[in-house]
Amino acid sequence: MRALAGIALAAALLCVHPAAAQTDVDLKLVLAVDVSGSVNQQRFELQRQGYADAFRNPRVLQAIRAGPRQRVAVAMVQWTGPTLHVLVVDWTLVHDQASAEALSERIASAPRKLFGGGTSLSGAIDAAALLLAESPFRSPRQTMDISGDGSNNRGRPADLARDEALRQGIVINGLPILTLEPNLDGYYRDNVIGGPGSFVIAVTNYDAFAEAILNKLVTEIAAR
Repeated sequence: MRALAGIALAAALLCVHPAAAQTDVDLKLVLAVDVSGSVNQQRFELQRQGYADAFRNPRVLQAIRAGPRQRVAVAMVQWTGPTLHVLVVDWTLVHDQASAEALSERIASAPRKLFGGGTSLSGAIDAAALLLAESPFRSPRQTMDISGDGSNNRGRPADLARDEALRQGIVINGLPILTLEPNLDGYYRDNVIGGPGSFVIAVTNYDAFAEAILNKLVTEIAAR
């Protein structure tokens, strides 16, 4: 029920932005952040701060400005189990330093909404795909980022959700954190990522997360 409430909230929030429906962007991007039981508060804060700092970095804005429309749309969802997903940052247009800073502040202030429920990569993919479908923005490119520190242990197999998302024209990139599962990057390559130009950036530990996020965002935004 919480998942349905979260998605319903997403839809309700999107409906109050009719002007955005006329906005074309270079990329629609969903950031899907793992908040399962293996992610303690310190690890959660490292993820959150890493994303917030990345959007303050001039490399990200430079990549955005290099696009034909010079703007992207970003949303963030927290995920755990198959039906546990919460939209924590609604669709936000980023096109200049002020809007990048505003998104950074929204990410940095977004509280943790979930605290366990297993690790369902398939559920995260399904939730992110729905958010992309309901986005009020239009773009030839739609991408989801899945960050996490474990393989799928709840819900349907991750590769089934991945294949369904790929049929919708979505690119899935992965940011596996290898702290608990040293071979998680291989699992992501085989079962999670997909689509033209998709990639995995493995993070050896949570302390390296911020730099990995920055590199990933620049690569995604700059992809043509």
